[in-house]
Amino acid sequence: MNQIIEMQTYIAVIEAGSITNAAKRLGITKSVVSQRIQQLEQRLATALIHRGRTMQCTDAGQEFYQQSIKILAELSHLEESISAHHDHLRGNFRLSVPQGFSIRYLAADLAEFMKMYPDLKLDIESSDYFVNLNNGNYDVAIRMGELPDSNLISQTIAENRHYICASPDYLQTHGTPTHPNELFRHRGLLYLPREPHGMWQLPVDGERAFFRISPYMRSDSGHQLLEAAKLGLGIAILPGFLAADAICQQQLKVILPAFSPSGGNISVVYRVSNRASPKIQALVQFLSKKIGHTPSWDIAIQKNLQQSV
Repeated sequence: MNQIIEMQTYIAVIEAGSITNAAKRLGITKSVVSQRIQQLEQRLATALIHRGRTMQCTDAGQEFYQQSIKILAELSHLEESISAHHDHLRGNFRLSVPQGFSIRYLAADLAEFMKMYPDLKLDIESSDYFVNLNNGNYDVAIRMGELPDSNLISQTIAENRHYICASPDYLQTHGTPTHPNELFRHRGLLYLPREPHGMWQLPVDGERAFFRISPYMRSDSGHQLLEAAKLGLGIAILPGFLAADAICQQQLKVILPAFSPSGGNISVVYRVSNRASPKIQALVQFLSKKIGHTPSWDIAIQKNLQQSV
């Protein structure tokens, strides 16, 4: 049995949490996965997994898992480095991307990236929740917003500006707030991962302050909040990439521009062990060029705001 295949199979079992899930991930039968694990344990003359209702590593199994990840990562980087000398990228490339941004922009960009490197096989998962890059399931994540302190490397692609928005109809009916202190009188369209309890964190004189807005709708979908805001259901904080078209078409109006909250950045994030990966650096360079220092959607919004003055 090829030792690399055994390592890959074992890693898949540990990360998937079961032989059944590992078999699905690898595209093989459960019996083949079980056979590989048994052969591996026999060859090492030690148990790697505690069998029971839940699957857990033995001490030896945990050490083998960690060392296998390092060995396979080094092998992958070696192959990438050799290929990169010939301007050729190949192999699997696992990405986690934000769902909302992917729908509007990233899906087309990543398809173009694949066309540039036809021997790359992209594995893409869309989710607005942060995945754990340290478990080895992903090579890289594209993230929006402020990043928590961690042992990961991040490279900024562009600023992720946010805007406080409401439809002209809503503002005509409910009035236009001139200061965040007035927000408590208004209906809030809230983004669940950021503001589940109706408290908005906005900049005031260089400091962050909290302001309450009356929760009217909550959602983990930025697109849902956008559509609700366009129909006049309330006020929402929306990222520029999502709101630009509606703002430029006068479906939404930017209010309280002096208090627009920071949306952090659009960043490419990856493990320290992947810092030399030609695939990751190629992706960073591509997205930086594609999105630009000032994204096209922010340029359009700023132009619209200047014309409205």
